[in-house]
Amino acid sequence: MERLTRAVRMMVGGAAMAVGLIAANTAMAQNAPEIAGKIEWGAWVDDDGCMHWWADGGVEGYMLDRVDPKTGKPVCLKRNTCLVENTDTLFATDSAKLTADGRRRLESFFSSTGAFGYAIYGHTDSRASDEYNIRLSQRRAASVAAVARSVGAMVDREIGYGERRPIATNSTAAGMQKNRRVEVVCYRW
Repeated sequence: MERLTRAVRMMVGGAAMAVGLIAANTAMAQNAPEIAGKIEWGAWVDDDGCMHWWADGGVEGYMLDRVDPKTGKPVCLKRNTCLVENTDTLFATDSAKLTADGRRRLESFFSSTGAFGYAIYGHTDSRASDEYNIRLSQRRAASVAAVARSVGAMVDREIGYGERRPIATNSTAAGMQKNRRVEVVCYRW
């Protein structure tokens, strides 16, 4: 009888322990922070060519200067506009599809330039609406960036400015032609 009572006590004790563990796990799961979303990160290059590491999880981001661990000095790049190409030579009017000759020229350029990274900026004249020109210049920048990536080049950014950054007047045909362009900035050490 004593063996039976002891066995019953052990079973009751084991069941109580199991219930306690389950309750503790449930309470811990309710108090544990929920991880949602993802953290985006990268390197940002400011106007003077100096690099910064950044991260953003959606609530609050941060940015740190990228410094050389040996010297503590900021890591800065040499940037220059290494190509300004009139879009009339790369694309048909009102199109973001590259011509065969334009594609060949860009492939040759990106294969031989020797920069470690590029920024590509698309521009238009002011003949269409601002919204339309932004979209067209963005698609053109993306087409040029796709060629760069196809030959192994690293494209840091591609931006379409539309008509917002003219280099000439939009009141003459010659000025509008100058404004229809793709600019490529090269990043070098």
